[in-house]
Amino acid sequence: MSAIPGTSHSAGATLGSARRASPGASSTVAVWALLLTLLPLAAYWSTALSIVEIWARSETFAHGYLIVPISLWLAWQRRERLRALTPAPYWPALLPLAGCGMVWLLADLGEVQVARQYAFVAMFPLTALAVLGPRMARVLAFSLLFLLLAVPVGDSLIEPLMTITANFTVAALRLTGIPVLHEGNNFRLPSGSWSVVEACSGLRYLIASVTAGVLYAYMTYTRWWKRLLFVAVAVTLPILANGLRAYMIVMLGHLSDMTVAVGVDHLLYGWLFFGIVIFALFLIGARWRDRPPAATPMASASKPAAAPAPARIGAMALALVAVLGVWPAYAGYLHRPGELAPPTGLDSFPARAPLIPAFTEWQPGFGAPAASLRRYYAQQDRKVGLSVLYYRHQSGASKLITSTNRVTPMVDSPWNLTGGAVRNEALAVREWTLHGAGGALLVWQWYWIDGRATTSDTMGKLLQIRQRVLSGSDDGAAVMLFAPLDDAGEHPEAARAALRAFLADNLGALDATLARVRAPAGATR
Repeated sequence: MSAIPGTSHSAGATLGSARRASPGASSTVAVWALLLTLLPLAAYWSTALSIVEIWARSETFAHGYLIVPISLWLAWQRRERLRALTPAPYWPALLPLAGCGMVWLLADLGEVQVARQYAFVAMFPLTALAVLGPRMARVLAFSLLFLLLAVPVGDSLIEPLMTITANFTVAALRLTGIPVLHEGNNFRLPSGSWSVVEACSGLRYLIASVTAGVLYAYMTYTRWWKRLLFVAVAVTLPILANGLRAYMIVMLGHLSDMTVAVGVDHLLYGWLFFGIVIFALFLIGARWRDRPPAATPMASASKPAAAPAPARIGAMALALVAVLGVWPAYAGYLHRPGELAPPTGLDSFPARAPLIPAFTEWQPGFGAPAASLRRYYAQQDRKVGLSVLYYRHQSGASKLITSTNRVTPMVDSPWNLTGGAVRNEALAVREWTLHGAGGALLVWQWYWIDGRATTSDTMGKLLQIRQRVLSGSDDGAAVMLFAPLDDAGEHPEAARAALRAFLADNLGALDATLARVRAPAGATR
C-alpha cells in the first residue's frame, strides 16, 4: 500500500498545534497567574491595613502612598519582556514563603509590628517567584522588592538622629566661636535656648532620600557597585545635611536676635535646603550615568513560547492557599476570645518601707496598661518612687514594648531626658536622668516578662513570644524606680544608693507580687 503524499506533514502540523494552546487560552492562564501573586493581600489583609493606617496618621511615612503606584509603573515598563515569557510554577519558592509566614506568626505573637509588616510585604516577590517562575520573577524583581520601602520603619532611629543633630550643631557653633552650654539635646546660646525635638531629627529627610535614592540608582545605573554606592550616599548625605540645616537655623535665630527661623518657618527652611541638597545629589550622580544595555530581541513570532499548563497553575494556586493561609489561621486560633479577667493584686505589694506623699508629677510615656501601681516611699533618709505598668491582652496602643513607649512622653514633654545606659545592680536596669521644672529625677527601668527581668526590647519580645507559645499568656510589666536628684542633678550617687537599698529590701516581694498577678499557664479561654 502506498503512502498518501503530505500525510506525514499534516499529522506533524496537527500534533504541533495540539501542543500549543490558543493565544486566548494562553493569555487567560497568564492573567490568572499574575492575579495569584496578590494572594498575600487577601490572606493578610489586616497587616496591609496596619501599614496604610500608619501612612495616614504619620507625615513621616506618607511617602508609602507613592510606593505601590511606582511599583506598578515599574512592572508596566517591563510588559514587553513579560509577553515573551511564560509562567512556570517554581515549587522550591514555597519553602521561603512558608518561612515568611512563620516570621509573621512569631511577630504577631510578640506584637512586633514592623517584623510582621516586612514578612507580609516579602511574600509578594516570593509568591511571584512561586507562580511565575524564575525568569518572569527576575524581570519583575525590582518592582516587587521596591514594595519593601512601603513598610513604615524608622521610629527607633529618632533618638539617635536627634543626638547626632544636637552634637553636630553644638560642634559647628563652637567652631564658629559661639559659646554654648550643652546638655543632652538641649543647648543654650547667649541669644537664647534651643532644643532638638522629634521633628528636628531629620528622619523624614532620611526616608525621603533613601526612597528617591534607591529608585534613582536603579534607573540611572546598571552596575551594582554604582547603585550601592549611590544608595550609601543617599543614606549619609541627609544626616549630614540635617545637622548643617540645624546649624544654619540656629545661626539665623542667633544673628537676628531670635526673630528669624524660631517658629514653624524653620521647618520650611529645612525642606527648602533639603530639596536643594537632593537635587544637587541627583545632578552630580547623573554625570556617571550608565548607558542602558542593548535591547534584547523579542522572541520570534514563528517560535511562540510553550503555553503554561493550567493544571500546574491550578496546583500551585492550591499550594499557595495552604502555605499562606495556615499562619493567619493558627494566629486566629491562638487569639481566640478568652475568659482571662483584668489583672488584679498589684496593690497587695508588701513594701518594706513607709509610704509618703507624692514628690513628683512625672509620668512615663507608655501606652495605657491593663493595671498599674504607683507609690512613694521613705528609704532611710531619701525618697523613692515605684511605678509598675502591667499589660494583658496587648493590642493597639496598649503594648508593653513598642517604639512609642518611653520614659518621658514623645510629644510636648516637660522633661529633658538623658542617659539610657544599662547598670548591673541587684538586676540589670536602664538608668535615665530627667530634668524638668519640678526638679531632677534618677530613674531605673526594666521589663518583667514570664518571671524574668530584662532591659532589652529585643529580649523582651523574644520572652513574650516564648510565653505566648507555651502558655497563651501575653502578660508583662514595665517597672520603674525613681528618686529625686539635687537641683543640678550632678551627684546621683545618693539617689543610686537609695534605689539600691530599696531593691535589696523589696525585689523578691515585687517579683512574687507580679507572679501572682500573671495569668496562670493554661488558663481557660
